[in-house]
Amino acid sequence: MDKIDFVKRKTTLFLKNNKKYLLYSLVLIVVVSSIFISEKNSFVNQGSVVPTDLLRKAKLGEFPIVQPNMKYGFVLDTFQVLEGEVKPNETIGELLLDNGFTGGDVHSLAEKSKEVYDLVRNFRVGKSYMFLTRRGEEKPSWFVYEPNVYEYVVVDLENGMEVRKEERPVEVKEAVLHGQINSSLWVAIEETGASMEVAAKMEDALETSVDFSHVQVGDEFKLVYDEKYIEGKRVGVGNVHAAYYKQADSDKEHYVFWFDGGGEHVGFYDQEGRPMKGRFLKAPVKYTRISSRYNPRRFHPVLKRVRPHLGTDYAAPTGTPIYAVGNGVVVAKGYTKGNGNYIKIKHDKVYQTQYLHMSGFAKGIKKGSYVSQGQVIGYVGSTGLATGPHVCFRFWKNGKQINHLREYFPPSKPLPDELLPEFFKVRDVYMEKLKAVDSSVAMDETAP
Repeated sequence: MDKIDFVKRKTTLFLKNNKKYLLYSLVLIVVVSSIFISEKNSFVNQGSVVPTDLLRKAKLGEFPIVQPNMKYGFVLDTFQVLEGEVKPNETIGELLLDNGFTGGDVHSLAEKSKEVYDLVRNFRVGKSYMFLTRRGEEKPSWFVYEPNVYEYVVVDLENGMEVRKEERPVEVKEAVLHGQINSSLWVAIEETGASMEVAAKMEDALETSVDFSHVQVGDEFKLVYDEKYIEGKRVGVGNVHAAYYKQADSDKEHYVFWFDGGGEHVGFYDQEGRPMKGRFLKAPVKYTRISSRYNPRRFHPVLKRVRPHLGTDYAAPTGTPIYAVGNGVVVAKGYTKGNGNYIKIKHDKVYQTQYLHMSGFAKGIKKGSYVSQGQVIGYVGSTGLATGPHVCFRFWKNGKQINHLREYFPPSKPLPDELLPEFFKVRDVYMEKLKAVDSSVAMDETAP
């Protein structure tokens, strides 16, 4: 069998299983054959001779380019693909057993995944998975699990259940948000096309200068921040660089700028380099309302008698994150009949705070843990003596419970003089970006 016949035979076998690649196969015949008999400067096709100048006229660009269907690093067109989402009470072990694997295989996967990504413990309802089976085979060759948009886990089912975790490359683009309050902050953010995550970021930046529970029609806001993209799709919000808010009733303007001066000099600062965040956050939850204030003579709704309420209740949906209002150490974590699930934090020799009625605690929070201001420590619930989901927030000063809303806390120290020139450079760059926003544009992306 000469080389031309060999190529034709292989091509015919290929065409039977891959009809969609017909045009590519024809090109393959032409190119390979011309290489084998290049010394003759001709192409032989069933006894006929095609001059090489005619062959040169055939351009690869004239053939349509078929893009392979790629995902998780695999060409899906070469596999039989089974996609699904994890159902309630479904386990990774059940999926493997249903697809021809043994209990020993399941055990091997459980052991090997512990060091990379524990698929047994972290197999969550609603998350996507995929089995990839080679054509002509019965058992899958690969299993892919996607715990979140930023990463995925690949299991080699053919070679000892080897597990690896892959992180998708994230592209960061700087974006500018602009809007005006017509009814509420939530609606205004939605009208720009941004997510509620952006609203949370803006509140973080401006919380010490703007009372977001009393926004008014006509208030204006701007934000310069980062958007995260994976494969061209927006997947999340990054850092806020600068924020602006103008109150309609007074024309008062508020500016804040993020600055990293190292050490303790990291955070949001005003135009003069004064820190925006005070020593304590105003509240332990976001987007909420006070449902019951500090009141030494309050009538208890459950006990039906007068009982001092030495805290402030913030109503919020079950599961809403609860934040530590300041840096400190967890000195108590537990459950009592009245408090439900609770945490107590010691901030220094003077101040302590307590958070009651939690539905659960944040991962890693335990007695002795150090927490930072704004860190999630638990989630809103209605455990203990509670009529509905809320967090009862209590504040101690020198061992006595006080109304934190009436307490004066000294402001944080401003940036030292040696850091001010660097801060002013950052401030001026983002001040120009805020001022350049066209009021007719809701949201625009600019280069980082």
